[in-house]
Amino acid sequence: MKQTLIIGASGQIGKKLTQLMLDNNQHVVALVRDKSKLSDIHNDKLSIIEGDLSKDFEHAFKHCEDVVFAAGSGGHTGADKTILIDLWAACRAADYAKNNDLKHFVMVSSIGADTPSKGSESMQPYLVAKHMADEHLIRSGLHYSIIRPGMLTNDAEKGKFTDQQPEQKDQATITRDDVAKALLFTLNNPPIKSTITKIFNGSKRISEVLPS
Repeated sequence: MKQTLIIGASGQIGKKLTQLMLDNNQHVVALVRDKSKLSDIHNDKLSIIEGDLSKDFEHAFKHCEDVVFAAGSGGHTGADKTILIDLWAACRAADYAKNNDLKHFVMVSSIGADTPSKGSESMQPYLVAKHMADEHLIRSGLHYSIIRPGMLTNDAEKGKFTDQQPEQKDQATITRDDVAKALLFTLNNPPIKSTITKIFNGSKRISEVLPS
């Protein structure tokens, strides 16, 4: 029985992905800080594990084949939480995945993580954290898919994508629903080689944008 670990399963994207996977009859291990945040989801294919990402959470990786790191410190926290969650917890997740021989690591990163110095002053700590976490995963030896979505919106899903960044900043967006759909596609169609893909709403089907 294949099980996928979702780190940050109670977050905005993580919860959407959790529900999509359950709707697709897939087994999910949801790592959350507080079980009550998933109390509205009832499914016998869901296992919920409580864990603090600032502490040891390797126990969540047992009996899982792949993992999605969808956790984030949130937009209302300081650089200290960004370092602890978006950088340090992400790096340790890669280490734990390596220790437990997981087959595929899917990282939810961000556009701008490749060149953090080009981001705004307020965004640079976040982008540096994402950059360093991505680099740690790349060097880990794990089979990985790094997804770098554009600016996230809460609009209704559009179902169309592109990996070409729009020139206009206000068009370089993607809905959270569509990010979750992209993550589901990546999990179900792991690329032969490790990949890094920027993703935005566009005009193509997801299968035309994400490698498999």
